[in-house]
Amino acid sequence: MNRPSTRTLGYVAAWLLAATVAVAVGLVAVTSVGASVRDRGPLSGQAHQVREALADAEGVAAPPPGAARTSASFPGDYGSFDVTCQGAVAFGDGASGAPGWRVVSYEQGPDDDVDAVFASGGRSVELEVFCDAGRPTLSDREDKTLPDD
Repeated sequence: MNRPSTRTLGYVAAWLLAATVAVAVGLVAVTSVGASVRDRGPLSGQAHQVREALADAEGVAAPPPGAARTSASFPGDYGSFDVTCQGAVAFGDGASGAPGWRVVSYEQGPDDDVDAVFASGGRSVELEVFCDAGRPTLSDREDKTLPDD
């Protein structure tokens, strides 16, 4: 009976090791891409952890102690929405409608994301902003038009 050579056994062991590493790398890649798709975009590691903690909390979101505050404005033909981030916690500082537009509502926070709704005639625009690495980031904009009745 032929016994496999040491060289053949080495090749088989190397192939099994390479296959195991390739499967592990593939699982990590699919998991991270899937998490990015389920969320609203790629998040820095720390922001993602804070957002998950905020989502699990039943109370009011609170910024981490000592986190820097960063503000941004999101202007458009509807007006503007001003948001401040402190860590991964968002605050809606204010919303103002452009001429012919009105602010239907805006969320003041603190929360993991804040939104504002603007309307003009039969058209509305909804903005949703969250904090990524402490910076206000527009995650969603919905433009809607009501049908003529």
